[in-house]
Amino acid sequence: MQGPEVRSGDLPEPIMLAEGQEFNFTIKRGVSTEDTVSVNYDDFISDVEAGDILLVDGGMMSLAVKSKTADTVKCVVVDGGELKSRRHLNVRGKSATLPSITEKDWEDIKFGVENGVDFYAVSFVKDAKVIHELKAYLKSANADIHVIPKIESADSIPNLQSIIAASDGAMVARGDLGAELPIEEVPLLQEEIIRTCRSMQKPVIVATNMLESMIDHPTPTRAEVSDIAIAVREAADAIMLSGETAHGKYPLKAVKVMHTVALRTESSLYDPTKAPSLVARPKALLNDDFCKSQLSKMFGSHATMMANTLRTPIIVFTRVGSMAVLLSHYRPSSTIYAFTNEVRVKQRLALYQGVVPILMEFSDDAEETFSRAITSLLDAKYMNEGDYVTLVQSGSQSIWREESTHHIQVRKVQC
Repeated sequence: MQGPEVRSGDLPEPIMLAEGQEFNFTIKRGVSTEDTVSVNYDDFISDVEAGDILLVDGGMMSLAVKSKTADTVKCVVVDGGELKSRRHLNVRGKSATLPSITEKDWEDIKFGVENGVDFYAVSFVKDAKVIHELKAYLKSANADIHVIPKIESADSIPNLQSIIAASDGAMVARGDLGAELPIEEVPLLQEEIIRTCRSMQKPVIVATNMLESMIDHPTPTRAEVSDIAIAVREAADAIMLSGETAHGKYPLKAVKVMHTVALRTESSLYDPTKAPSLVARPKALLNDDFCKSQLSKMFGSHATMMANTLRTPIIVFTRVGSMAVLLSHYRPSSTIYAFTNEVRVKQRLALYQGVVPILMEFSDDAEETFSRAITSLLDAKYMNEGDYVTLVQSGSQSIWREESTHHIQVRKVQC
């Protein structure tokens, strides 16, 4: 969703701003002179103070605030450039006092409910309150839609834990985050956001500026390639392009570069000497506190260890997606093929690292369903006859098994 963006007004033609030049922003509508342009936000005057730094388009240009009147902010250009219509404005170190969900956003949310979208990405989330508000609305509308906050405002960082806890994942939106906070903080915050999501077993997306040069050029910079690799190595579930595919000259090439770099980086991460940490002590089964979720975690951990040792893919059958999500959390070295009979679950699982979700109806006969799953993987050339697979039956809902029984099997693929 667009969120509460502060933008400059329309200009008949671009204005060149030079270093040291005086330039003004006014809340009066329709102003576009050589030294003054409108902004779309009535509280802009109260949000800025003398000494603040205004950033245009995330820092492509910057201006220092010198003074203000009842309707105008007077500035001096620090870093010049070409100012075009409707440019995004930030105040370094501050967030606008606009609501996180605007009237336009509510219309878009209703559109999403009517059309059955899988996720909302909520812009400029400052605290968990807006997430709770949106989830309450979705519950009242009987809508099964997950909410992903974009972490991109200065105000969101102190509330990071509560925001992610209330949400279904997070997006590291580095463009505005680097505009509102010192740029040297962005890599550290990216790592912290990824680590926080991983600790809560929630997916995390790294976005913005990943292949920025490919908006205009057919090949990326080496630094951009390293940026993709770092996000993968930090264990992000997904990496995302923005302007590169929205309006860039080489959208398909950009996707291919990102895909190739991510695959190559992932192939270097597996270390057979490192096994996932077990989540339960050997005597945990004797404790009253031990519960089904802990048992599922233990089986997810052991299944990952087994699959890594034997170098086999994992097959899991799921109705709600919980076991596939848990296996993704442990980051097995090979693919997790998650078979589900729910379209919504299949589409949602596509976001999780290492998971290939496959829609398939389940029958009452477990062996018959296993056989059809293997056949579909063979037909898709995901595996060959004679290969071995690790099959996991565990999770929050039992399928073909007793409630108290969990299975890990290694099977040889046969036609």
